[in-house]
Amino acid sequence: MPLALLALAVSAFGIGTTEFVMMGLLPNVADDLHTSVPTAGYLVSAYALGVVVGAPLLTALGSRIPRKRMLILLMALFTVGNLASALAPTFGPLVAARVLAGLPHGAFFGVGSVVAARLVAPGRQARAVATMFLGLTVANIVGVPAATLLGQHLGWRATFLVVAAIGLAAMAALARLIPRLPPEQGAGLGKELRALGGRQVLLGLLTTVFGFAGVFAVYSYLSAMAVEVTGFSETSVTFVLALFGVGMTLGVLAAGPLTDRAPRPTLYGALAGLAAVLLVLDLIAHVKWAVLVAVVLLGAAGSMTSTPLQMLIMNKAKAAPTLAAASNHSAFNLANAGGAWLGGAAIAAGWGWTSPTLVGAALAVMGLAIAVLAGALDRGEDSRVVAGAHWEHVPQHQDAQTAGHARGD
Repeated sequence: MPLALLALAVSAFGIGTTEFVMMGLLPNVADDLHTSVPTAGYLVSAYALGVVVGAPLLTALGSRIPRKRMLILLMALFTVGNLASALAPTFGPLVAARVLAGLPHGAFFGVGSVVAARLVAPGRQARAVATMFLGLTVANIVGVPAATLLGQHLGWRATFLVVAAIGLAAMAALARLIPRLPPEQGAGLGKELRALGGRQVLLGLLTTVFGFAGVFAVYSYLSAMAVEVTGFSETSVTFVLALFGVGMTLGVLAAGPLTDRAPRPTLYGALAGLAAVLLVLDLIAHVKWAVLVAVVLLGAAGSMTSTPLQMLIMNKAKAAPTLAAASNHSAFNLANAGGAWLGGAAIAAGWGWTSPTLVGAALAVMGLAIAVLAGALDRGEDSRVVAGAHWEHVPQHQDAQTAGHARGD
């Protein structure tokens, strides 16, 4: 794999850290800014709002900007958003800073997915995209716990200063390692919008919303379930969540080569496995060792859906895949919000702490049904990931400067 993918993974690590670290810092932020923890929870929603809005908006605005420059600009905006978070004097400006930090999230992964696919030879695009996503999963294992610990000992502002520093390091890596890529022929907002409106692209986005909502319906309440039902101590919850991150990493590592070989079967298997794990988790929620195994499998099955979905959507968007790929991350965040809301509604209705597992299983089955429908409608077409047929592969023997001069970028 080319070193350029490392720059994308480092960027994804920073984005993943800032996305999830706020959940562990809510008590600290609430105490420092003299507000309640539930009110501070709006900071999580503010970031998600930035992702949902920013993914299509920034991708559309940057449709004619060279890909390398666009990645650096997006990471610069990410860095500014985190620096503004660290310096926010009161709660209101912090909410605005979190929205700002979330704006480039989806656009970065949309553009980054296209760039990653163009950096490798045909037949290895999914592995390249999975390598970038690996930064997100490692953030859940290393970045989020370390940043939370830092915030608890040195103050939450120190956490966002460190994340801003990661953003600066990522910008330097992108500038040094990413080659200058020629724009796609005829690229532009109109072409991107037409591609986004394709039936297979829309079905892919719907699969993301329902399928991944099944993960977040449970993940959002996993800590409470581990304490209230399984009997883990509150100090052990960090270990349980880390196991979820381990599962995510294993799932991403497996998804890359599997998606390169057979994207739709990989997606079907991941969604079916997700539904099965959630149903089993409801049955064994009182058994500690079984819950630990199920948490790893839950993380693996959930993350295994991301690569085939991203690649299928990019493939079906054909020569204008960037907006569709970015919009998929808006769909992921809608799944995050919707799944958490539905899981919480089940608990509030008095169905018990394990009820989100059944809600999640139902959502995963709905996602699988949409994915199967998309596959049935796609019969007769080549549904393999054929990104190389649409995007010019950039030979790796060319460095950034040589590639840039050769293409006039």
